[in-house]
Amino acid sequence: MARKNKVYQLKPEDRQALESLLRSHKTSQNIVLRARILSLCDAGQPANTVASELGTSTNTVYKWLTRYQASGLEGIHDLPRSGQPRKLSQKKVNEVLKLTQEKIPAEATHWSLRIMAKHAGITVWQVQEIWKAAKLKPHRLKTFKFSNDPLFAEKVVDVVGLYMNPPDNAMILSIDEKTQIQALDRTQPMLQLKPGQIERRTHDYKRNGTRSLYAAFDILTGNVIGRVTNRHRAKEFLDFLRQVERSTPKELDLHLIVDNSSTHKTKEVKEWLEKHPRIQVHFTPTSASWLNAVEGWFSQLERRALYRGVFSNVKELRDEIHRFIKVHNAKHAKPFRWTKSANAILASVQRAKDSLSNNTKD
Repeated sequence: MARKNKVYQLKPEDRQALESLLRSHKTSQNIVLRARILSLCDAGQPANTVASELGTSTNTVYKWLTRYQASGLEGIHDLPRSGQPRKLSQKKVNEVLKLTQEKIPAEATHWSLRIMAKHAGITVWQVQEIWKAAKLKPHRLKTFKFSNDPLFAEKVVDVVGLYMNPPDNAMILSIDEKTQIQALDRTQPMLQLKPGQIERRTHDYKRNGTRSLYAAFDILTGNVIGRVTNRHRAKEFLDFLRQVERSTPKELDLHLIVDNSSTHKTKEVKEWLEKHPRIQVHFTPTSASWLNAVEGWFSQLERRALYRGVFSNVKELRDEIHRFIKVHNAKHAKPFRWTKSANAILASVQRAKDSLSNNTKD
């Protein structure tokens, strides 16, 4: 009983130091808890009341009061650990590296810090340091596909050449289509963003139709010409080419970078191009959409206008796409910069193929 009725009081100078700790945004949360324990006990509150208010136990309250009585404010800080951390042998390091690269854990599809620490019998921190030194990131995954285009090298040199050394008196337009854009509406009204609450919306949605978008991205200015269509056929592509031809200065040559979609190579498209000699078409290699500059702009459109958009009909979707293009051209358009040379790309692809071949042989 004497322990419960004991009065704990701080030294005047310690009160001021505690107030500084509690006001500082840099103070860790464990130190904040200990400082509040001392402050509330100094105000005369019983230990059990302090524990209840702070959501901790009375034993914890008494622990830090005892530490304060023995060591002053230094007592509320963690004591230094005795001895050096256990050093790992090179054998153990090699074991972790071998497991990471050659084995799959039974309880997961890939290694995590905790799973590896459990299997190897070491700490999470030690696993983290081993992976960091070896530049291993088991939690990350990327996709790839090698192009089987027999003219891969020639097309890379051609397209990258346009990006890095555009010809004079010409426009370079990267063209592609984003198909099946859905006009999605939520089944219930959203709960709006407000202090203490993130924006929320229903996980389910209503489909209100789809539209396709043809876009031409000017690499010299960053401006975009767009056309929203009901369908995705050679006819719509040809209509878009006519729009591009009308929208660009007649004195400039047009170099169009497009992918290998069959809609880009129909008889009608070829005949129309022959009648417009100022237009030259450059095809990217198959399975190499990353080489088409407009894909980066499509990514912006998806993140900034479509992903969180709510559209009750396809007209609202079309209007939002046109609005985004208008704002982009007026405020955000900037020249496209390609920095990796064709030789560097081809060398990188060859190294990846060699690595895949070696793994297959092993």
